[in-house]
Amino acid sequence: MPENYDGSQIQVLEGLEAVRKTPGMYIGTTSSKGLHHLVYEIVDNAVDEALAGYCTEIEVNIHDDNSISVLDNGRGIPVGIQPQRGIPAVEVVFTVLHAGGKFGGGGYKVSGGLHGVGASVVNALSEWLKVTVFTDGQEYRQSYRYGDVEYPLKTIGATDKRGTLVHFKPDPDIFEELEYSFDVLKQRLRETAFLTKGLKITLNDLREEEKHTRVYHYEGGIKEFVRHINKNRSPLFEDIFYCEAMRDKASVECALQYNDGFLENTYTFVNNINTTDGGTHLAGFRSALTKTYNEYARKMGILKEQDKNLSGEDVREGLTAVLSVKLEHPQFDSQTKAKLGNSEARVVVESVVSEHLTYFLERNPALGKIIIDKGLMASRARDAAKKARELVRRKSVLESGRLPGKLQDCSEKDPTKCEIYIVEGNSAGGSAKSARTPRTQAVLPLRGKIMNVEKARLDKVLLNEEIKAMITAFGTGIYEDFDIGKLRYHKIVIMTDADVDGAHIRTLLLTFMYRFMEPLIGEGKVYIAQPPLFKVEKGKNIYYCYTDRELDNLLETIGRDGVKPIQRYKGLGEMDADQLWDTTMDPERRTLKKVNIEDAIAADQIFTQLMGDRVEPRREFINEYGKMVKNLDI
Repeated sequence: MPENYDGSQIQVLEGLEAVRKTPGMYIGTTSSKGLHHLVYEIVDNAVDEALAGYCTEIEVNIHDDNSISVLDNGRGIPVGIQPQRGIPAVEVVFTVLHAGGKFGGGGYKVSGGLHGVGASVVNALSEWLKVTVFTDGQEYRQSYRYGDVEYPLKTIGATDKRGTLVHFKPDPDIFEELEYSFDVLKQRLRETAFLTKGLKITLNDLREEEKHTRVYHYEGGIKEFVRHINKNRSPLFEDIFYCEAMRDKASVECALQYNDGFLENTYTFVNNINTTDGGTHLAGFRSALTKTYNEYARKMGILKEQDKNLSGEDVREGLTAVLSVKLEHPQFDSQTKAKLGNSEARVVVESVVSEHLTYFLERNPALGKIIIDKGLMASRARDAAKKARELVRRKSVLESGRLPGKLQDCSEKDPTKCEIYIVEGNSAGGSAKSARTPRTQAVLPLRGKIMNVEKARLDKVLLNEEIKAMITAFGTGIYEDFDIGKLRYHKIVIMTDADVDGAHIRTLLLTFMYRFMEPLIGEGKVYIAQPPLFKVEKGKNIYYCYTDRELDNLLETIGRDGVKPIQRYKGLGEMDADQLWDTTMDPERRTLKKVNIEDAIAADQIFTQLMGDRVEPRREFINEYGKMVKNLDI
């Protein structure tokens, strides 16, 4: 602390200056994720107009310079003077934090943007932003640079249009990259269209010679959403249960369908916000399912008096569901809006779903029997899985002092300092064990390919020796028993060969972790090692290259004369311990890729598409992306 620490050293950030100083507080990150978040903020404002019943179309354009424009046909942001500030309301929206029509002033009954920071934050983090408003037969325009007003709101002239056009260019001094991904925006906008029945959203990529366009418009809303999620699966029946009701000023919309898989895929939304951590509305939905199915099964005589009730896990096996709730005053657990806290939401959702699901089952007894029979099979499998879980439960392993025999553990006891390498085969495992730092690095070699868990129930998964070894080594338990607080290593590094088999093993491991230990990925504990592809020797110098481009650049730099035959590594076992340490395991020099989930629905679909039972979705994937393959073993 300086010797003269007085009031002059206390800094006050005025207006949007705070956003530019600490952007992460407002958009989470300045990486690609934060860049795309800017688009969502502006689109969500337009969607709020749709939820209020005033907007039917939104058009999003990615321009040549990676600027973004969002046009809607809503009412248009008000341009009259805002009494508290004495400036046009549209200027307040774009220059003042916590300003908007979502705080009880009657602008919106339902809104996702509760904090009023969206438009002003986008403005603050943009090199420039221009807003054009079409309202009351006039066109108005104002522009800003780095969040500051460039010129006062001016009238352009008469128009018969209605709505708002926002065009902005992210600030290159703030964001790590400025390249917008068409696929990332596509996923989010399609999801938004599903959740806003009847809203038409158009996405145009204008960066290429031929305009790349997607149009999303779903009159069936979340009913079509469920069909889309299940498109790579085999539904048990074609019908999709759907209900929609208003109760106590809350709107509840629910759609569900069962497939022949073993996992639950339930997605919940509040005012179109994806509540990834669930909350009271999810609790009400699950309670309604368990209660309704058990009552129906007993009423129909499928469950006898002596039979135990089906559990929540039993009735949710193979379930795909979307629950969308709209509330006037949603309460979330944090700024991230990942978990709903309104106690009344549980009661309303449980009431609506129970009532309509009971009616659905009574009208469709054949479907009811299919669902209950699947639950009964799940119950028997769950009992078997419970016994299998006991064999690999971390507690019993510690009490007996047994860890997997093939595990070469580290001596450090603080999990935050420990990492484990999951290695393919005994040969690579031997090199890794010799190369590692014994204090902090553990090595677990796996024999061959683990089973594809996408096609198996938990009880079968737990019979696989390689999977049992991983569960025991990690210490977290699995599925419902999973507890990340017991994780023994805060870095789990998948290290496989740089060939097709290695890629397949890596995919199988990621599928297992995503389906049965998802928080490992969600909380950033899983990494992929990047071993070199090439070894280049010239004279006494040895170089390692990790990509084809890196190899080309190196050869251009050092010249090709005198270079020994280039070695292309395919297996980790081809490297001795020193080489493996220098290139892949040394924390000071290695490259690790962190595995994360940008979009849970997209992740679920790609795992189902590539690892599931159905062949046709994989064929479609290969036809679409096959030309992009760079390295393929022949």
